[in-house]
Amino acid sequence: MKDRATENHEEYAIVLIDGVCHLCQGLTQFIIKRDPAGAFRFASLQSEIGQELLRQGGLDGDSPETMVLIEQGRYYTRSTGALRIARRLRFPWPLSYVLILIPPFLRNLVYRWVAKNRYRWFGQSSECMVPTPDIRRRFLS
Repeated sequence: MKDRATENHEEYAIVLIDGVCHLCQGLTQFIIKRDPAGAFRFASLQSEIGQELLRQGGLDGDSPETMVLIEQGRYYTRSTGALRIARRLRFPWPLSYVLILIPPFLRNLVYRWVAKNRYRWFGQSSECMVPTPDIRRRFLS
């Protein structure tokens, strides 16, 4: 039996983000504005649902240094997840998917550098972002 965290997740992709990171919150808004079809749903890595999804995917729930994309039951992290998100956004963002040709260890060097410095560069909140009523349906709770 599926729990509410994973119910109907085959209908859309799920993006798990660090809910207290300003960069991650900004990227969530960026995705929403460029995803008019509503293909993505969101949850915080720190939330109960986020933690359950991480456990189901065999990922560590204690290190929010990566975003996670769950697409058709498969888990993608770091630059691969980001590029897979970009390819489903409104034009011109799908063009960036060509970067998938760069070996992951090189792509992830850049990803890890940004992830390591994101709080210093962009700041962090003491709480997760509260979605506005018009986009609340896009957030798992």
